[in-house]
Amino acid sequence: MGSLEKGKIADLVLWKPAMFGVKPEMIIKGGFIIAGRMGDANASIPTPQPVIYKNMFGAFGKAKYETCVTFVSKASMENGVVEKMGIQRKVLPVQGCRNITKKDMVHNNATPEIEVDPETYEVKVDGEIITCEPLKVLPMAQRYFLF
Repeated sequence: MGSLEKGKIADLVLWKPAMFGVKPEMIIKGGFIIAGRMGDANASIPTPQPVIYKNMFGAFGKAKYETCVTFVSKASMENGVVEKMGIQRKVLPVQGCRNITKKDMVHNNATPEIEVDPETYEVKVDGEIITCEPLKVLPMAQRYFLF
């Protein structure tokens, strides 16, 4: 899990650059298209409105079980709990997670001391006051959801 390699499960999300992080064009799991933006199926033009998200091939039948993983304890697998529950998804044991800390995060391992003064709302990060001007435009806000 976590990279595009043979034998691994990957969730791919395809975006138009203008809508990155807000409205994906297509969601692919394990090689199956799970969901995508579609217009009216009866339309005679290629860009009908409204365009909404619809489940695709990978969201139906047995494909949905092949593209998902349920993590359980190793003990539950050894004691036959998975079989008793009738789980159809792929099941993998959780391992090595008790010692994972913030330091194990590749791109976000900072653990600063954050203080907020309850009277002035002054914010300090590692003892240093941080400030910023109010934003005029917010990323990933209402303007992306008008249509």
